[in-house]
Amino acid sequence: MNKTKASKPKILISNDDGVHAEGIRTLAKALQDIANVVIVAPDRNRSGASNSLTLEQPLRVNEIEPNVFSVQGTPTDCVHFALNELMCDEMPDLVLSGINHGANLGDDVLYSGTVAAAMEGHFLGVQSMAFSLVGRDNFAAAARVAKQFVERHLAQSVPTNRLLNINVPDRSLIELDEMQVTRLGARHHAESMIKQKDPRGHDIYWLGPPGKEQDAGEGTDFYAIEHGKISVTPLQVDLTAHDSICAMKKWIAGRD
Repeated sequence: MNKTKASKPKILISNDDGVHAEGIRTLAKALQDIANVVIVAPDRNRSGASNSLTLEQPLRVNEIEPNVFSVQGTPTDCVHFALNELMCDEMPDLVLSGINHGANLGDDVLYSGTVAAAMEGHFLGVQSMAFSLVGRDNFAAAARVAKQFVERHLAQSVPTNRLLNINVPDRSLIELDEMQVTRLGARHHAESMIKQKDPRGHDIYWLGPPGKEQDAGEGTDFYAIEHGKISVTPLQVDLTAHDSICAMKKWIAGRD
């Protein structure tokens, strides 16, 4: 995967916060000296979109700047379009998603559009990484961390071709001195929904805050972030509960 100076690697960047978000622009700027960057991202904030695809209407795509494309769709739509249409003749060396405005830890990955965009790249055969800043301030520091991951991968590919979910504490670069390989933690159930009235007196409902950490001990992504460490979690897409297959066969057959 090593590239000469005259032939920079090509990197696709997407996100779920939208094409104009600070995180994605800061990430692209940090990589422009080492890669040819193409941004394909939603035209607005699509946080929480998970792996949803737009099936009932066409995607509208606008090139709003050179190599910056705004898509009326989900994060997954963006990467799907980029790899199956826009860049299909010359696939990128990497798909990056982020930098997300906030954490994607534990159960968050099931809902995260940031992780979903990277997952779509992984589905389509390109090494992918999702980056999230656990806060709103130090995007430049998180972008430098992301650049380090890109350079490391270009020098020596990520082992086992796993999708990487990377969360960066909201700290200055000098304070980001350690990375930990982690597993996903878990939260308690989300808190109750918030019921209100709209101006016409109709009931409306807001999702409640996410639940507090339940499984957040040493080795989890929650623990690493709590202790100021960069969390690196390798993810796999196979959701099969392999250790339950034998028991399920017996259950289906009506045997103990």
